Amino acid sequence: MSSSPAASEVSPIADAAPLSLCARSPHVPADRLVAEMVPPPRFDSVRFATYIPDPNQPSQTEAVRVLEGFAGGLGGAHAVAGGRRGLFGFGRAKAPKAPAGPRGVYLDGGYGVGKTHLLASLWHATPAEPALKAFGTFVELTNLVGALGFQQTVQTLSGHRLLCIDEFELDDPGDTVLVSTLLGRLVDAGVALAATSNTLPGKLGEGRFAAADFLREIQGLSAHFRALRIDGEDYRHRGLPEAPAPFSEEQVTKAAYATPGASLDDFPGLLDHLAKVHPSRYGALTDDLSAVCLTDVQPVPDQSTALRLVVLADRLYDREVPVLASGLPFDRLFSEEMLNGGYRKKYFRAISRLTALARDAKGLVAPG
Repeated sequence: MSSSPAASEVSPIADAAPLSLCARSPHVPADRLVAEMVPPPRFDSVRFATYIPDPNQPSQTEAVRVLEGFAGGLGGAHAVAGGRRGLFGFGRAKAPKAPAGPRGVYLDGGYGVGKTHLLASLWHATPAEPALKAFGTFVELTNLVGALGFQQTVQTLSGHRLLCIDEFELDDPGDTVLVSTLLGRLVDAGVALAATSNTLPGKLGEGRFAAADFLREIQGLSAHFRALRIDGEDYRHRGLPEAPAPFSEEQVTKAAYATPGASLDDFPGLLDHLAKVHPSRYGALTDDLSAVCLTDVQPVPDQSTALRLVVLADRLYDREVPVLASGLPFDRLFSEEMLNGGYRKKYFRAISRLTALARDAKGLVAPG
């Protein structure tokens, strides 16, 4: 039964009350963290052929061409006879060193130009079984190091043919140095690398700012990366209507009761609950949800809470879980100070993704 106050104020119109995210405290073993390093459900079926370049942005077509060639060049590298490996890499023959030359690509561009689509397409196109390819966000990679330890993470990933890192974060010096060191060890083991990050909103007109920043932050790895600039506008807003206005609390609550597998929580209570769950578990927190219904959306009160919400938004977007909400629209979640601060690229990404999920949720509300 849901613990949401909104859920208790209406008569049930479905066989069961909605679920509650606040009632979930999942435990995620380390082996699941490794097994889940694959493209998320939203990107299960994407391929280079399904990427639709903007005809006004030739860099998008060029990126597809380069990445297709990059994937093809990985066919003979780092192959392991039999292909089987244990969770932590034991009992595996040492893979050969990778050939000379750049063994990494970095996709540099703004929000919603399809970088994750292209990164997932690269993962799918690389000729290796899934156990020899890894795909995860920067946060998921740091969580893996936290769960396994640095040396064990190196050993676990060093037999891979490809490691894809989505949303490489440049705003946490400690984590950036940690991941830079990890990538250096993996490059030495012959692992090919691919990464994406976002140009900061205030720097969109400055060409290769993000690429230069990325290559500087990963220090000695610069020679291993080829930077690909991908220009364009956020496809989530390209030719689409404005984000829908929030619904009433009654509409959200009724939709939650009428939608099997939906959750219903008040937004302030959910933010409090996120502080009690490690971000590495946010994916498990959303397991088997068909929709997330939130009442009383308010501005996020502080930076720590905001960063936790960003991670939840990423997991919901990855899993294509629609979000129906009452209260403030999602573009008013973060204060001007936050949007102008060091984490602003994360907040803009969260707004973009939550807006897309809000559009997806419109059909949950009964007409009239």
